[in-house]
Amino acid sequence: MSSTYKGYRFPREIISHCVWLYHRFTLSFREIELLMAGRGVEVSYETIRAWCARFGPEYARRLRRRAPRPGDKWHLHEVFFKVRGARKYLRRAVDQHGSVLDVLIQDKRESKAATRFFRKILKKQGRRPRVLITDKLPSYQVAHRTTMSTVEHRQNKYLNNRCENSHQPTRQRERAMKGFRSIGAAQRFLAAFSRISPHFRPPRHRMTATDHRADMAARFQVWDHVTELAPAG
Repeated sequence: MSSTYKGYRFPREIISHCVWLYHRFTLSFREIELLMAGRGVEVSYETIRAWCARFGPEYARRLRRRAPRPGDKWHLHEVFFKVRGARKYLRRAVDQHGSVLDVLIQDKRESKAATRFFRKILKKQGRRPRVLITDKLPSYQVAHRTTMSTVEHRQNKYLNNRCENSHQPTRQRERAMKGFRSIGAAQRFLAAFSRISPHFRPPRHRMTATDHRADMAARFQVWDHVTELAPAG
C-alpha cells in the first residue's frame, strides 16, 4: 500500500468508492453506509465522513493537475446561501468550456471581496484571461480595474449562463445536506466537490451514446490513476 493509504484498515478500492459516491451523488454518509452494507462492507458513516474529509481534497488536487489547460474566457458569478442561518456568498469562476477555475465563500459582495476573489484566481491560474464575463454587479467593475484592467470585461447577465448553470449541482448538495455547519467546512467541501463532481458530468446532451461511453471510460481511467487504483501514467 502506498503512503497515501498507510495506516488505513480498509483497502483503497473501498475508500475511493465511498469518496466517489459522496461527491458524485446527493447521498448522505448514512446512505453510503447502507449501500456499502448491501455489498457486504461494514463501515460506519463516521468513518466515511473522515475518508471524505481526508481524501476528497487530495483527489481534487490530483484531478486539477491532470486537467487540460483552462480556456482564456472566464465567467464569474455568485450565489447566496446560508450557513447556520447567516447569509454568505459563493463566488465561482469557470472557463468557456464549463471547467471550474475556483470557488470562494465570502461574507460580503462588496468590491474588496470581489478583488480578493480575482486575485485568488489569478494566483492559482498564473495568467490573465483574454475575456472576463460577469453580471453588472458594481463590485466586479472595481475588482476588474484593480487586478486586470487590460483584460476585456463584458458585463451581461445573459452571457453568464455557463457559470450560473455550474451552481446547480452545488444547490442540489446544499439541499441534500440541509445547509452547511461552518464556512470552513463549506469551503473545504465545495473546493473538492467542484473538482470531483464535474469530472463525472460530461456534456451528455452534446454527445452520442457511443462517445459518451468512451468519454466516461476515459474519465474513470483518470480517476483510477488519481486514487492509485491503477499505475500512474
